Amino acid sequence: MHVDFLSSSISFENLSLVEICMKRYPFPSGESLVKWVSTEWLAEHVNDPDLTILDVQPNVHDYIMGHLPNAVYLNEGLLRSAWNRLPSMYVQPEALKPVLDRAGVNNDRATVIYSATGRYSKCTSGLGDGLEQTMMAYSLIRFGHNKIFILDGGLEKWKEEGGELTKAFPQWQESDFKVEVRSEFFVEYDEFKKLKDRSDVILFDARPFEFYKEGGLWIKKGHIPGANSLPWRSLMAEENSKLMKPDSELKQLISRFDITPEKTLIIYCGTGREATNEFLFFKFYLGHEKVRIYEGSFTEWSSHPENSTIVGESRK
Repeated sequence: MHVDFLSSSISFENLSLVEICMKRYPFPSGESLVKWVSTEWLAEHVNDPDLTILDVQPNVHDYIMGHLPNAVYLNEGLLRSAWNRLPSMYVQPEALKPVLDRAGVNNDRATVIYSATGRYSKCTSGLGDGLEQTMMAYSLIRFGHNKIFILDGGLEKWKEEGGELTKAFPQWQESDFKVEVRSEFFVEYDEFKKLKDRSDVILFDARPFEFYKEGGLWIKKGHIPGANSLPWRSLMAEENSKLMKPDSELKQLISRFDITPEKTLIIYCGTGREATNEFLFFKFYLGHEKVRIYEGSFTEWSSHPENSTIVGESRK
């Protein structure tokens, strides 16, 4: 069962409360590069020989202290580096391949991704907590993976429900990952400038609202003209940044936007990381076909002196 947000516009109107409460995992059903799995589903499949499990916690010491059985550690910091005056852009495909090969990541092998905010991984600013899951999931499909599962609720929910942890490191075989960049998933700077103001495009800023309003860290304040504020954290449960909110709450959250099937959604944030949460949500959880990330995001936009920004709550 796939939540049908897209009959004429994004909506839950065709779903009964019973259907919403009886969501089946992996979700959504049918063909999808990315699906969400529950802790119950993973408990039944954690020892499957044809399943790869990736622990993507920010700090390896949290992995060492305890991880899911058979989980291999992979840090998202290996995905990006400085390039073309910008501090954090994706590495070249040929640089990523040996990293994925060494971790045993295979294009067509079902791969579960989970993270946690452990003792060593806690972010002191309170920002970015939980994004490792969506960042790694998006990155893998961006470079050619075909079957990603995200653990809804992450390691915290697994532990809350008494799931098994281990300190033993698993054995795995090196893979031969075929890197094929899916360029349709993202938009680069020149194309973004042409697209962002079109009437059939809806632009979302996934940063916290205070950054959208004031700017925070960057050389320029505010947000890109025309952008709607949709903080990535607003999609997630208050007590767990890796757990999706109930569908009834998600419906209410996005109902204020006129999202129809023919419209293209472009999502940006600070460096392209927070935007992965909303890209996956719109593209795979809801099934909206036309979704792209502006990966350079506000860091790139604000680095060009000629680009204007808007300070305050208004879009323009």
